[in-house]
Amino acid sequence: MDFDLSDEQRLLQDTVTRLMAGRYAFDQRKQYLKTPEGYSTAVWSQYAELGLLGLPFGEEYGGFGGGAQEIMLIMQAFGHALILEPYFATVVLGGNALQRAGSDAQKSAVLPAIAEGRMKLAFAHSERQARYDLADVVTTAKRSGNGWVLDGAKSVVIHGDSADKLVVSARTSGERYDEDGITLFLLDANAPGVARRGYATRDELRAADIALGNVQVGDADVLGEVDSGLMVVQRVVETGIAATAAESVGAMEAMHSMTLEYSKTREQFGKPIGSYQVVQHRLADMFMTMEQGRSMAMLATMMVDHPDDAERAHRMAIAKVGVGQAGRYVSQSAIQMHGGIGMTEEYAVGHYFRRCMVIERLFGDTAYYLQKLAEAVH
Repeated sequence: MDFDLSDEQRLLQDTVTRLMAGRYAFDQRKQYLKTPEGYSTAVWSQYAELGLLGLPFGEEYGGFGGGAQEIMLIMQAFGHALILEPYFATVVLGGNALQRAGSDAQKSAVLPAIAEGRMKLAFAHSERQARYDLADVVTTAKRSGNGWVLDGAKSVVIHGDSADKLVVSARTSGERYDEDGITLFLLDANAPGVARRGYATRDELRAADIALGNVQVGDADVLGEVDSGLMVVQRVVETGIAATAAESVGAMEAMHSMTLEYSKTREQFGKPIGSYQVVQHRLADMFMTMEQGRSMAMLATMMVDHPDDAERAHRMAIAKVGVGQAGRYVSQSAIQMHGGIGMTEEYAVGHYFRRCMVIERLFGDTAYYLQKLAEAVH
């Protein structure tokens, strides 16, 4: 993959950067948090107007046919601005699942509505008992006439409280940990039997716990092949890892810039703290670690569409560890060098810190992927 930006990619990057500069100052973000949705519906509409919501979808579905590199550019800019809108949940997770497994009828019904900003999706796969095991699914889908009946619960569904439709995984055959026997369904989020409890997450985004009680769906609501949904789940999660890696890089850039600026203005013993060599060394370490994280984010982006499943999973694990470690070091350094002000709600750096810590644990924390890498060498 060539990471030298084309003219179109450079224009995309500049467009998103300008939008964020104009609409996502920290004070503006605090106002968005006070809305009932927890984000700006006006900014969401601007994403649609600029084509960002349809970027990865085919032109026949109102999109632009963009790929992993374009998503990387957008997510990096979003990470720098610390956005609140459900772009990741709708486009990167839900939209990606639909792209990979949906029928032509399902894509035609949903993807144009996403691109136009009329529909939001959420990816409801995680369950309370599963932790990071993607095959651990106890939500069931049982045959009933010409359709299915779903029963179970999903936990921490990102932006699940504001979604119009849910991509839900359920076990249609096999035992709890079996890789076969998982099927994906596309549900109306307000269907009878669907109960949602929304809440704010530690990084100020929104999530929901979702209960499914005797939810009836038809065969037309099945995404992909029955009993073969885990492969799609894995690919969606890998796409999510690459996207959040880029977002983490954007957040690291913001924290490094803020810390560098702070070191020039904060005085101690009559001099700016940036004039002391130990502070200069720490800033240099932050920068080098950030660039290492950027390389790992590029690796993840490069592997999103790699055809070899084992190689793709291995490289994604490496990238997840690298970005997680980089995000932790840069975040902690930024907080430490700001001192007490870095921990206050009124100052932005602490909010970036929390987002990076959530990203590190999303889809599996650093220790989990280190264990997987260790097992691979035995």
